[in-house]
Amino acid sequence: MFDGDLLAERARITPDKLALVEIESGARLTYRDLDLRAQAAAVTLREAGVAAGDRYGILAYNCVEFLAFFFAAAKCGAIVVPLSTRATEHELRGIIEDCTMKVLFAGEEFAKLDLPVGIRELRSGEGTCAPLRSDAESTYCLLYTSGTTGKPKGVMIPKRQLWWNGYNTAVNWGLREDDVSPIFTPLYHAGGVAAFLIPIFSVGGTIVLHKNFDARVVWPTIERERCTVVLGVPTIWKLLMDDPGFAAADLGHIRWFISGGAPLPAYIQQAYLARGVPMKQGYGMTEVGVNCFTMTVEDAAQKPGSIGRPMLFTEVRLIDGDGNEVAEGEIGEISIRGPHVSSGYWNNEEATRAAYGDDGWFHTGDLARRDADGFFFIAGRRKEMFISGGVNVYPAEIEAELVTHPLVADAAIVPVPDDVWGEVAVAFIVGRAAQEELETYLAARIAKYKLPKRYVFIDVLPRTPYGKVEKAKLREAIH
Repeated sequence: MFDGDLLAERARITPDKLALVEIESGARLTYRDLDLRAQAAAVTLREAGVAAGDRYGILAYNCVEFLAFFFAAAKCGAIVVPLSTRATEHELRGIIEDCTMKVLFAGEEFAKLDLPVGIRELRSGEGTCAPLRSDAESTYCLLYTSGTTGKPKGVMIPKRQLWWNGYNTAVNWGLREDDVSPIFTPLYHAGGVAAFLIPIFSVGGTIVLHKNFDARVVWPTIERERCTVVLGVPTIWKLLMDDPGFAAADLGHIRWFISGGAPLPAYIQQAYLARGVPMKQGYGMTEVGVNCFTMTVEDAAQKPGSIGRPMLFTEVRLIDGDGNEVAEGEIGEISIRGPHVSSGYWNNEEATRAAYGDDGWFHTGDLARRDADGFFFIAGRRKEMFISGGVNVYPAEIEAELVTHPLVADAAIVPVPDDVWGEVAVAFIVGRAAQEELETYLAARIAKYKLPKRYVFIDVLPRTPYGKVEKAKLREAIH
């Protein structure tokens, strides 16, 4: 089960269906075309001495060849390791050494890096090959975490996880073979390759591939290619909303937009709803699959801020510090079990034991609450929770209230030490609201112990490419 070659299977069923449109080159590839590219890439890998089980890297911006070499792993049995184009040489060197990478295929922009591995041009030769069948639990790729909490860890993604994520997302999100979806987030990230690309390929739709994100290009492309479903992160949705093309873009062919990677500010969702486009919110992470929850368009309107209900065959518990399930409405850590959970961390048994329970439950470190209808709401990261006067405080709760103020565009809460209370909240605000106004506004909405003791007004919050606020940078700004 789940031990086949997804691209080869789709090429067998709908060989002449348009699979991929590459914006930069103008190339339009059918599933047969793309599968032949992947076969040629697999031949190139074998000629480079890459055998089954070996690790090979890809370092490039989004392009057809990136996908060809990614899907080549199913044809040669090797393990593909996508690398971040934003990483430094030091960071890349650590990953290459950690996974004992055999060869790196890189775009021309990265060909001259000084790395402890042979670098080859990301270009496949010629030739065809049959897929090499392997066990569903065999590792297909290593996706390294960002390392925000220490040394990056290589998440072992088995075939079973990738293909199940594709099927389950297609079914639960209602994806169709006539769906057209752009990808402008980086393919080296789990969200780029697994959130929409594999689900769209599973159902036989079409992907429109951008080299990188450029708001000026996205709106015309969505119109020209008649895109129907679009995935983004809060940062991208904000940039697209601020682009002049937003007001005039023809969005009549859009079924819905969806945001992931970080909580979606309510004002952004409302801006898209005002343009007549439903905006949903998703949740996932590399270790458990990028799509774990689902909701209908109607749910998204009735449950603003929710990530929905767990997808089919996805078990979710909210637990306290002792491992006991919390009551409805209370906040607990999200633990997830199901066929979409990864195998563990590469060469890191200690981290694997800490996160992956013997009973199959993965501890995400994210906090949430569940309402009476079974809908989940993210409350923040467990490590971001702080204790003020002996009471737990969750930054996401305060942030969610702040961004409902009409003059607040964005907000983040960072705890700082306090001689009296232990820790107190500092609010970073993007917007035009006065501090006194915000103090009054929050006092009517949240308990007194949660109220920020200090406000810092800034032009923009520092965020990662996938929308997460870089709170370490905010802490550095506090004096």
